[in-house]
Amino acid sequence: MTTAAQTQVKPRRAWSPSQIVLTLLGTAVSVVFLSPLAWALFTSLKPETEAVAVPPHWLPEDWTGQAWSAMFETGNIVNWFVNSVVVSVCVTAVVLLVSALAGYGFARTEFRGKAALMGVVMTGLMVSPAVLGVPLFTTVQQMGMVDTYWGMILPQCAPAAMVYILYKFFQGVPRELEEAAFIDGAGRWRVFFTIILPLSRPSLAAVGIFTFIASWNNFLWPYMVTNNPDLMTMPNGIATVMNSYGIQWAQLMAGGLMAGLPLIVVFVFFQRQIVAGVAHTGLAGQ
Repeated sequence: MTTAAQTQVKPRRAWSPSQIVLTLLGTAVSVVFLSPLAWALFTSLKPETEAVAVPPHWLPEDWTGQAWSAMFETGNIVNWFVNSVVVSVCVTAVVLLVSALAGYGFARTEFRGKAALMGVVMTGLMVSPAVLGVPLFTTVQQMGMVDTYWGMILPQCAPAAMVYILYKFFQGVPRELEEAAFIDGAGRWRVFFTIILPLSRPSLAAVGIFTFIASWNNFLWPYMVTNNPDLMTMPNGIATVMNSYGIQWAQLMAGGLMAGLPLIVVFVFFQRQIVAGVAHTGLAGQ
């Protein structure tokens, strides 16, 4: 006789009241955050006369992709996108290098004036970038970098917050790992590149993502430092979507969705690295 194997299916556990409350709360928060995106999408699919109608309504009465096609016809979307990618990637690369070196230097080396210099870095966290706009522009102008990529990139590469994040992480790395490498004959640079950087991948990923997003969304500085339409980034290019009759709201919403799509992709695919990076820096409870 042959016996058939029977698989026992475990009954699903009923949700506890706390799970139900947390699920409802998470759903409500998600709806609040997704509502502006939904409104922008529906507005971009309306005719311009319907987009400015009062009172407004969510769903278009006349569905059309005119605003999307107009953005590609009247705006240099591809050029704006390429400029944003170039500026954001270069800023992210420089910030990662500078922040890692500065954070490790503050965490592991002793030198005269270290406390004062660290105080200067911390002061940078309290100064708004808008306050530094005029002196930065004067400096860039004197260096002849107005209307250039370097003029848009270099002033964004003074990352006080990112230095502090990596400084806190490097402080938590056990010194015994470095001391063992020093005993084996490794130098400071070799220890940094072969031991410290591999251990700091989650924090570096978080710093890189935060920097890329901040640079991609930066409107004020590229607007100040360049008047060349060929060097406009996505935020600056979208701001030009207007004519003598005022803002074209349907086109503006379409352009905003185009500009925000790369950031949505970054959040979807790298949310685990963001959470892990914040957890590893020790800032989650601060």
